[in-house]
Amino acid sequence: MGFYRAGIAVLIGCLTVSCGGGGGGGGNSDNTNTSTISMAELGKKLFFDTNLSSGSNQSCGTCHDPDNGFADPRVSVTSPVSEGSVGGEFGDRNAPTAAYASFAPSFGEVADQDQTPETNSNYQGGQFLDGRAVDLVEQAKGPFLNPVEMNNTSEAEVVAKVQNSDYSSNFIAVFGTDAFNDTTMAYHNIATAIAAFEASSEVNRFSSKFDAYLMGSYTMTASEQRGFDLFMDAEVTKCANCHTVGDTPETSLFTNFRYYNIGTPINLNNPAYLADNSFIDIGLGASSAIAASDRAGERGKFKVPTLRNVELTAPYMHNGVYATLEETVLHYDIQVANLFITPEVNDDNIAAEMNAGTFVGLGLSDQDRADLVNFMKTLTDGYF
Repeated sequence: MGFYRAGIAVLIGCLTVSCGGGGGGGGNSDNTNTSTISMAELGKKLFFDTNLSSGSNQSCGTCHDPDNGFADPRVSVTSPVSEGSVGGEFGDRNAPTAAYASFAPSFGEVADQDQTPETNSNYQGGQFLDGRAVDLVEQAKGPFLNPVEMNNTSEAEVVAKVQNSDYSSNFIAVFGTDAFNDTTMAYHNIATAIAAFEASSEVNRFSSKFDAYLMGSYTMTASEQRGFDLFMDAEVTKCANCHTVGDTPETSLFTNFRYYNIGTPINLNNPAYLADNSFIDIGLGASSAIAASDRAGERGKFKVPTLRNVELTAPYMHNGVYATLEETVLHYDIQVANLFITPEVNDDNIAAEMNAGTFVGLGLSDQDRADLVNFMKTLTDGYF
């Protein structure tokens, strides 16, 4: 996990170079000239450039808004999926936060020595909720060409837009005078720069009340402290088994990046379901990145999301089925396996897996649930 993060950090630190010109793209409000630009600064220009979509109306930042915890402010439980550059075109999942995604290891199998009865999972890491992109660079390549997202027809179209942008000189300064000579390499470098921005401290701020608490400069309220204690209770809530917490901000990512089916029900407002009421999102089970023989056992599994900034990233779950944190906490406190909720992917093995895990009713009081929510609100960046 640390190696990938460190690699991006080296790029950010080393690729600060002289350049002429400057200015942002069509979707970038930072139009100041600069004599130097880093890989991450270039990535920011790309991230917020709406001209890189077919309709010049959508950027990465449209669905990953900094003011919304790098999630989409346009979505809700009744409209849970981001609309693409082409009006009326939707995907089938709730866009996850882009913050702290850079800490995920590359997609792969979990080593036997890292398995525990509480967190058993065959796969970990990668990007997107189903891990279909092995790392952040590969993830950044996807939305540009997705017809229900930015809807460009080819890599060459995206590269041409960057070449004709008012920050093309910045791109050349970072990647060299031949930066646009090879379309495949130029497209890869566009994604590399975006990944560098997503790995920067501007996106991963570690500036929440909880971070201040870990550093000894914030005292939790009584409710927040009770919620934290419950969150960490390995016998009662078991939250921290998957939403892991360390002794420092950087080791407290609130995810183990592994894959589970937690019994999330269908969201009847998902555009994919409205178009076809037989639609079922099987998550990791549809991935070509895993062995065909493994796919049946991975149906309905999605990557554990970070809880950092979770106060800002409603609606919740892969399909946006829950409008509030209170509803989301309640999901874990009822007997999903006994069908008080019907999981979207309700294969024969699902109930057995859930009964072996946490989904047998936690017996929390209303105050307990309120305390857990109050604790999770301490994970919002911007306290300092």
